[in-house]
Amino acid sequence: MDTAGAARVGVTEEAARLLRSLAEAHGPLMFHQSGGCCDGSSPMCYPAGEFLTGESDVHLGDLPVPGIEPVPVWMARDQFAYWSHTHLTIDVVPGRGSGFSLEAPTGRRFLIRSRLLTDEELAALGEERSRP
Repeated sequence: MDTAGAARVGVTEEAARLLRSLAEAHGPLMFHQSGGCCDGSSPMCYPAGEFLTGESDVHLGDLPVPGIEPVPVWMARDQFAYWSHTHLTIDVVPGRGSGFSLEAPTGRRFLIRSRLLTDEELAALGEERSRP
């Protein structure tokens, strides 16, 4: 496996299509993943800079979406403590998400699909798996 490009976040092609459409209407975008319940646990898409991030947030990386500016993905630091060993893929499914996320009026909603990062990916990211 090529770990030189190891990343914490990715995006499906279907989600990338929706992001291009949203960027056309709203300009540059960003995601924030909180640890809240219900819709608060979904990735929330905002116009870039509309959700203010700070020291209580971790920048997971930028989604490379052809045709638009890379889309930064942020997560609440306390949530990152639980998800630090996972790769997160932003996908989209039918349904209505939160009224605060830009995709809400489209009849689709973003969601996170996750998998554990491999030991090689963690090493490329400068980390190692915690052992009990």
